[in-house]
Amino acid sequence: MGKIWCLILVTWLCLFSFSDGRELKVRHTSHLAQYNHTLATILVEFASAVYLSDLTQLFTWTCSRCGDLTKGFEIIELVVDVEHCLQAFVGVAEDPLAIIIAFRGTNEHSLQNWIEDLYWKQHEINYPDMDDAMVHRGFYTAYHNTTIRPAVLGAVERAKKFYGDIQIIVTGHSMGGAMAAFCGLDLVVNKQENKVQVMTFGQPRIGNGVFASLYSRLVPNTIRVTNDHDIVPHLPPYYYRLPQKTYQHFPREVWLYNIGLGSLVYRVEKICDGSGEDPDCSRSVSGNSITDHLVYYGVDMGSDDPATCRIVMNSNVLNTSTRDSKGNIILSRDPASSLLKSSQEFDDQIDPVNSD
Repeated sequence: MGKIWCLILVTWLCLFSFSDGRELKVRHTSHLAQYNHTLATILVEFASAVYLSDLTQLFTWTCSRCGDLTKGFEIIELVVDVEHCLQAFVGVAEDPLAIIIAFRGTNEHSLQNWIEDLYWKQHEINYPDMDDAMVHRGFYTAYHNTTIRPAVLGAVERAKKFYGDIQIIVTGHSMGGAMAAFCGLDLVVNKQENKVQVMTFGQPRIGNGVFASLYSRLVPNTIRVTNDHDIVPHLPPYYYRLPQKTYQHFPREVWLYNIGLGSLVYRVEKICDGSGEDPDCSRSVSGNSITDHLVYYGVDMGSDDPATCRIVMNSNVLNTSTRDSKGNIILSRDPASSLLKSSQEFDDQIDPVNSD
């Protein structure tokens, strides 16, 4: 009997060490992204604005969430995949001087169903030299197999022809963060871009440990901001004992949380380790709050019309927009043209377009 228990113990220790070894592949002690609080407060405004349904105000950057820290931003392309309720924009910011790409996250109306659907099967990623890398099928498809990807990549190409080889920053919240990560990787791997930075807010896990390791090597300038007990960064679940199959975050995480009691409450921005799964950051608490998911840095992260995927356009914009056979909408402009004249031409008449 003693020999049997000894054999069981040895087997368990081997499995334990194998699990540790696979997770350590993701750990990086150098070349990790450096967190910049000011940049985070700018990018969170872009990630918030992309949720808005008024395409006229978004396209002319006159919306209620446009301005403040993002003043001077000019959109080059605004794309709405009506079929899948997806939205993204590409533009150029003055400070920081960069091409900004922002992806909309999940509509609050469908957030609970979306959370329940996070247990979808993993999918082999169709990138070179990524054997054994598996990703979340739904998030991968949302970026790669919809109107979003070709519109975004085309806008980036146009922007670079006019502005030169400036930095590209990709951002998004919730599922928009997942799409932002795939976009950043796409730009590096398939477009050979070498000035790509990614910062996401409340992003879920999107791939297994092999994918996380490869991603952190290819797109090292990546920050994932998580907020207190936000439920979404805890999903899909992380299983420490199943390193090959489980979903695993890539680095680097910055965890926002409060300390103190009563009126003496302080906001902490903790820079986490290079594992992507720092046990002293968001994994140290239960992920049970949707409220914490919907506010980052005091900025509302969600749709202005959470009940539907409704969009609104000025009639002039509606007439000049491009639509494909499925009704998906693309608003584009030449980077060399100014939006000032266009903004003045748009009157207050709006023409609502509904999409559920």
